[in-house]
Amino acid sequence: MGNFQLEDFAAGWIGGAASVIVGYPLDTVKTRLQAGVGYRNTFSCIRMVYKRESVFGFFKGMSFPLASIAVYNSVVFGVFSNTERFLSQHRCGEPEADPGRSLSDLLLASMVAGMVSVGLGGPVDLVKIRLQMQTQPFREANHGLKSRPVALGEQAAYHGPIDCIATIVRTEGLAGLYRGASAMLLRDTPGYCLYFIPYVFLSEWITPEACAGPSLYAVWLAGGIAGAISWGTATPMDVVKSRLQADGVYVNKYNGVLDCISQSYRQEGLRVFFRGLTVNAVRGFPTSAAMFLGYELSLKALRGDHTVTSP
Repeated sequence: MGNFQLEDFAAGWIGGAASVIVGYPLDTVKTRLQAGVGYRNTFSCIRMVYKRESVFGFFKGMSFPLASIAVYNSVVFGVFSNTERFLSQHRCGEPEADPGRSLSDLLLASMVAGMVSVGLGGPVDLVKIRLQMQTQPFREANHGLKSRPVALGEQAAYHGPIDCIATIVRTEGLAGLYRGASAMLLRDTPGYCLYFIPYVFLSEWITPEACAGPSLYAVWLAGGIAGAISWGTATPMDVVKSRLQADGVYVNKYNGVLDCISQSYRQEGLRVFFRGLTVNAVRGFPTSAAMFLGYELSLKALRGDHTVTSP
């Protein structure tokens, strides 16, 4: 691939770390709403998590995502930026030329980034969700199943991310680390199209023509709006993914994407697929704003540029 640049990967790593720190508490709320039972709404979930587990409950399992999601975002942004650069140069036919940004290039690069993301992000998301969900009371986590009740104070299913990975591999094999991967693929392939494309066009639209690159305000606003759009529209498949990945903390309930959709619809109706929509959209703004700001600022520092360059 001509003009391959490693700076995109390094900047993506920094942006990913920033997004995790900013968005993790709301991500925990989102996961509990989607995969658990017993919460009336977002504020009810926040109150119950705080009452049962104090403020630390919102950061349950954060150490693993902080280390791994930074790497995951590094790959996503690096793959997207280098793929789009390759496509635009191939379209122009000259390696050093800058033919401008094309919607088709952005679309294809976003889809490639979405597909690649599942390979790395599947196990990361699985471990994160298992750690977030393991403090759920057994009857709530497995609503409608007849099995032994587990007291709220009982020992957690996993003793940390490493133990979680080891337990999954031991009980479900290596394939168990990719539980929910098909739902994640269906979420992320269109999701990244609705992430990168709105960001690129919004940041260019907000920036005055006289400026060489988007301002930090344009990056923050465009990144936040793009995140809200992407996460809002991805909510139905995100619900399915979260349920499939949370499944198995105590027992297995679903036999795949279609079975999860069927059971969820039969038991809770159509609105179950929009559970967490509000928190997804609200969380999407600050996390994506932090992601793109971290990416753009670190990319500028790494390249010694005085202007911000969109991914």
